[in-house]
Amino acid sequence: MESQTYQLGFIGAGKLAGSVIRGLVLAGFCSPSRIVISEPNEQARGSLVNDTAVAVAANNAEAAKNAEIIFVGVKPGMVLPVLRNLRDAVKNKLVISLAAGVRFESMEHVAHARLMRALTNTPSAICRAATALARGPRCTDDDAAIARKIFEAVGLVVEVDEGHIDAVTALAGSGPAFVYTVIEALAAGGETCGLPADVAGTLAAQTVLGAAQLAIESKMTPEQLRKMVVTPGGTTAAGLAEMDKHRTAEGLSAAVIAATKRGQEMAKENAS
Repeated sequence: MESQTYQLGFIGAGKLAGSVIRGLVLAGFCSPSRIVISEPNEQARGSLVNDTAVAVAANNAEAAKNAEIIFVGVKPGMVLPVLRNLRDAVKNKLVISLAAGVRFESMEHVAHARLMRALTNTPSAICRAATALARGPRCTDDDAAIARKIFEAVGLVVEVDEGHIDAVTALAGSGPAFVYTVIEALAAGGETCGLPADVAGTLAAQTVLGAAQLAIESKMTPEQLRKMVVTPGGTTAAGLAEMDKHRTAEGLSAAVIAATKRGQEMAKENAS
């Protein structure tokens, strides 16, 4: 890699970070040549480069040294070791961690950087992410503004205190997996009732997409929207009654609560 300055540097470019990169390129946030990645997994690295034509660094230090803004996209257990090894390269730079379960307090012990946390999700790849930003102790208003600009390019952005990050991780970060389970279950019901698998899957996914978009654009509550669909004694009422019987809503809420608790546990495990 030629020695040059890159706008964005990614330490780790796997599933989540790779999704963010794909979204940024899709959105035209900056030229792919202004993004540099360091990713040890050859398959993930090759796929990303083929899809986006971003630059590749020889190692983490090279990516961090030559980038203006650094994203840490490694697994939570690797965040502190990576930052410790990059202490000099990230000094006084804006560093945005994409990891769950690693607090500012722990990261501050190993790196003197302007830290932020961005908890986002894989729909960032198609610019439909839900992202929450949290500011670290040294983060400036300008840092927060550029971080917001970056993530608004790939979806919706909110700003929260770090104390709410674990709940955001559970709801927005883990949430897509919960929604995919719902889509899978809806499609399975359609198949059981005689629909071809491809038809059931397509209808289930589009139904979830359309319902979610209407919820966002209408500004109505889920209860109000639900009432628009339900007719007393009709098919929807029969289905909702069965969902109540199987405690579907409780299960989804419990999934978010369990994921939040796990994030809190990870923060303790990854304390410096």
